[in-house]
Amino acid sequence: MKTEIFAITPPFTQLNTPYPATAYIKGFLNTKGITSTQADLGIEVILELFSKKGITRLFNHSALTDKVSDNSKRIIALQEEYIKTIDAVISFLQGKNPTLALQICSGDFLPEASRFAQLEELDWAFGAMGTQDKAKHLATLYLEDISDFIVECIDENFGFSRYAERLGRSANSFDELYEILNAPLSYIDEVLITVLKEKIALIQPQLFLISVPFPGNLYSAFRCAQWIKANHSEIKVSMGGGFPNTELRSLKDERVFEFFDFITLDDGELPIELLYHNISQDIPEAAKTYKRTFLLENNQVVYRNDSFRNDYKQSDVGTPDYSDLLLDQYISVIEIVNPMHRMWSDGRWNKLTMAHGCYWGKCTFCDISLDYIRVYEPVAAREIVDRIEQLVAQTGQNGFHFVDEAAPPALMREVALEILRRGLAVTWWTNIRFEKSFTRDLCLLLKASGCIAVSGGLEVASDRLLKLIDKGVTVEQVAKVTRNFTEAGVMVHAYLMYGYPTQTVQETVDSLEMVRQLFEAGVLQSGFWHQFAMTAHSPVGMYPEKFGVVKETNCVGTFANNDINYIDKTGIDHNKFSYGLKKSLFNFMHGICFDYELQDWFDFKIPRTKISADFIEKALVDHDLFNIKPTAKVVWMGRKPAVDYFTKTKKGNSWEMASLTFHDKKETFTIQTNQKEGVWLMALLDKIRIASDKVYTFQEVKADFEAEMENFELFWYSKPINTLRDYGLLVL
Repeated sequence: MKTEIFAITPPFTQLNTPYPATAYIKGFLNTKGITSTQADLGIEVILELFSKKGITRLFNHSALTDKVSDNSKRIIALQEEYIKTIDAVISFLQGKNPTLALQICSGDFLPEASRFAQLEELDWAFGAMGTQDKAKHLATLYLEDISDFIVECIDENFGFSRYAERLGRSANSFDELYEILNAPLSYIDEVLITVLKEKIALIQPQLFLISVPFPGNLYSAFRCAQWIKANHSEIKVSMGGGFPNTELRSLKDERVFEFFDFITLDDGELPIELLYHNISQDIPEAAKTYKRTFLLENNQVVYRNDSFRNDYKQSDVGTPDYSDLLLDQYISVIEIVNPMHRMWSDGRWNKLTMAHGCYWGKCTFCDISLDYIRVYEPVAAREIVDRIEQLVAQTGQNGFHFVDEAAPPALMREVALEILRRGLAVTWWTNIRFEKSFTRDLCLLLKASGCIAVSGGLEVASDRLLKLIDKGVTVEQVAKVTRNFTEAGVMVHAYLMYGYPTQTVQETVDSLEMVRQLFEAGVLQSGFWHQFAMTAHSPVGMYPEKFGVVKETNCVGTFANNDINYIDKTGIDHNKFSYGLKKSLFNFMHGICFDYELQDWFDFKIPRTKISADFIEKALVDHDLFNIKPTAKVVWMGRKPAVDYFTKTKKGNSWEMASLTFHDKKETFTIQTNQKEGVWLMALLDKIRIASDKVYTFQEVKADFEAEMENFELFWYSKPINTLRDYGLLVL
């Protein structure tokens, strides 16, 4: 099975779904007629480790000493139970053995170690969980117990979604990583290399691509490259992905190229195509050109960007191709703590992008100077839905995670309309900005098309800091948008930030109060606090003096350079807020402790909040119900009604009336108008139905009405139309 290119994601990223970079590259290579194979070595190594044979080897490899914790001693004592149950549990988490849920929930099937101690704290959660979900959570705890044992007794760097992550974080110098790479392989490394060795023997590629999305993939990427160099020097090795794109832009350490021949930055399509042609064709060295590529020339690291070719348009990169990946063997796990994290880790999602880059591109904490954010290029809605259909056909999965930096509202609207026009049954979620374009009606449309959740950056819930961040939103606006999504039945997750430059203690307390009120109002269902980190390619990192911070050092390392240590001139220790912010959020997410004083979450004195107790409540009061733009699109998502004409008589006067009966998915309802309005309304609903070729604006609807009748506004805001507005008559 000789293949020209072999692309991998090294361990470890996610258990439930493949990281999409290699699928994107394979989809592009298909358009060029270049044969390629891909593999997610993360899931393959996990399946090797977490099997009857793998667990047996783990226990045989471990050494019991007096220094081992009581928890690990317990796991070793119960090793026969782990060996007996592991294959059945993995099969269950792969969705292949659903009846095991009853046995898992019985309480005497799984061996239990320290992770199960948290069950007492989570009893409240199980009442709302079905048997399958509860069993998934218990099985997740079981795997985490084994992971704890591996970390303590086998390999301290092990982690399900990251491996030796510490070595990749802010590694200005390559020294520590280089030293460890020259040490003997760990047990996990040996399993990884065994899997890789079999792949290379079968595939025999000319070019080996390693996608490194996160710091937790870096160490294993180097281990893979190291083995290739030692055993297959004829294969060229290249690194790309999110980590080099942000961290290795100023790479100078020539030792890196003992492992890699090339490191490419940003969009990989054209750089990889050029590498392939340089390797596979008889091109003189002087004639070879490169796109955004580091390589070694005369024992010096050089950056080559001498190709005059432009990057491919998003419409030309092809549809991601998930073939070769073990799609039916991924593992769904359940974290109860955070609803969005639970969705992230449970079930398999096809990954797609609506637009390259960010349409806003102004947030001062973000890497807006880099092309992956700065270069904004949307994909046409029809093409996006074409790709959806292709991926459903290929993978058999209809769940999609759009991995946009921030999906554009107008494009989301068009994608939703196209999904509905084609009658597709899909489930999807994405990242957004909480901007006013997300009206009640747009949220209803997105929900109807299959949108189940959105995540967006509230960041610091302070209008002063949101302005400093250049977020382009206010807390009041965020409240209204989250309300619109929630009322439409779409879950909302908020990214929250603390420790932004010049943030005061008062602003941190006030942010927490804003978050408390949003959860208490029921318009936010999930959230996560992140501490601000300064990055080299953000406005804060490039111009720190404008934001009241000082870099601790201006020295640029020879390896990774992204995270920057800094001193905030306020002198506040933001770390001390971490535990209280996260503990309060944990409770708010589960609908409890809203009546606690904010001081109760901290073991040090904090000031009282200056936010009024009804701030969010007031923000949710709408004042623009009658403000519709003439250019807004009018769409009918419902079905054709049955109409009945009759005469209504009262006090000797008679009117010709129309009764329109509609069948919604859940119920049947009827509205009544005079006959002339009823005839017009029947015709209008047929014109503006989702499947219609022409899209009508509010101004056109008004003009059409006024061609036959008067007082359009009186009719539009009447009870019959208001009823239809609740059942699928949308103004977008």
